[in-house]
Amino acid sequence: MSSGLVISVAANNAAWCDAVCRAHGRPGEFSRSLWLNRAEVPALYPNAVTLTPGDVARQLEEISRLDVPGRWGVKDSYAALDLAPQGFSELFTAQWIVLPRDVHGSASVSGARWLTIRDETPLAAWEAAWRGTPGEHRLDPAHALFRPALLDDPNTRLFAAYHGEALIAGAIAYQSAGVVSLSNTFLAEGASEALRREMLAQVTAAFPGLPLVGYEHGDELATWCTLGFEPLGTLRVWLKKAG
Repeated sequence: MSSGLVISVAANNAAWCDAVCRAHGRPGEFSRSLWLNRAEVPALYPNAVTLTPGDVARQLEEISRLDVPGRWGVKDSYAALDLAPQGFSELFTAQWIVLPRDVHGSASVSGARWLTIRDETPLAAWEAAWRGTPGEHRLDPAHALFRPALLDDPNTRLFAAYHGEALIAGAIAYQSAGVVSLSNTFLAEGASEALRREMLAQVTAAFPGLPLVGYEHGDELATWCTLGFEPLGTLRVWLKKAG
């Protein structure tokens, strides 16, 4: 795959991180080679994402000047940085992945009803299901990761699959930099694996003609590759402990 596609995937990921932070009222900033956020960011999200290959010295310098309280992370999109001397430890290594355009998902064979989340109450239920606590539909808005402002973002789409009233699968798609990223996917315990193919069908139908991308590691990487995704390149996530 072309290095240009990896650059687009990294740019998309940084834009998604910024969208989540912006929904919390804490947007980041973009330079030529980095996305940075100087404030405390939502859980599971980094304070920096590298955007370009070959700018290691500039990236290391900018990261070294980033003064963030507590633990914070860096998404090294090209697995090119050594952040250990700055007090970071490697959290995990993963693969950027892409679904070739001639690979498609499947129409509903599970009997699930697929919907797009458009309102705050279903959004709270969606996040509870994603967290694995579907009974907690009254999630305290102050503790929600995915805020209602995301529902107004035209580049963001949250998908949900239902059996009756039970929410059994979901995913987030985000369009930016000429690609669509698939993230935050989940299946309820005991749900059919066929829902993954249906998920792909839903997303590719919503964003026709655009490459579907993401990143995974471990068992999830192997699972998505069996559905047609192909590895694009290695990324690494670093975590700095509180000083």
